[in-house]
Amino acid sequence: MIEINLLPHREARRRAELRRAEGLLILGLVGVLLAVGLVHANLVRQADHALAQVGQLEADLERFKPQQEKVDSFKLQKRSLEQKLAAIARLDEARRGPLHLLAEISDRTPDRLWLTQLRADGPEIILEGSSLDTSVVADFLGRLNDSTYFREVDLDRTAREREVRGVKLVNFTITAVLEGVAEPIPGEGA
Repeated sequence: MIEINLLPHREARRRAELRRAEGLLILGLVGVLLAVGLVHANLVRQADHALAQVGQLEADLERFKPQQEKVDSFKLQKRSLEQKLAAIARLDEARRGPLHLLAEISDRTPDRLWLTQLRADGPEIILEGSSLDTSVVADFLGRLNDSTYFREVDLDRTAREREVRGVKLVNFTITAVLEGVAEPIPGEGA
């Protein structure tokens, strides 16, 4: 029988497969290194671009800093002016308050009733006067109660004290609280 030694042939095939595997491995490593290099280059380019944008933005911030300071200064001035305008509006309203109060009292005062004194102590107001009879005083109380300027209207005192030309007059004292009296404005003189 003839024997053929196939071992060197198998050995040669195994070596060829091993070289091909080594070649594929080297080719794969080269591909991976190339991909890593491309990704790295792309990341470096993006980082450089981002740094350039940061530098540009910082330069813009420095360039616009004087304008921002002006804007902040204008905002402070605006806030100050708005506070002053609000104080002026409150003072104007306080200036007109007594005029409205006197007009309201005048409109609500019935005939045959005379006011002799009007005093204000903060939101409380005291009205003193004379009338021909108590029904006129009661009518005046009712009218004051109907007013939007007054609340807690009370008759403190009535008395027949004076006589004028043979007619005894009824003297009265009424207290009321003024509605919507503004609180003193902080920081303003008393």
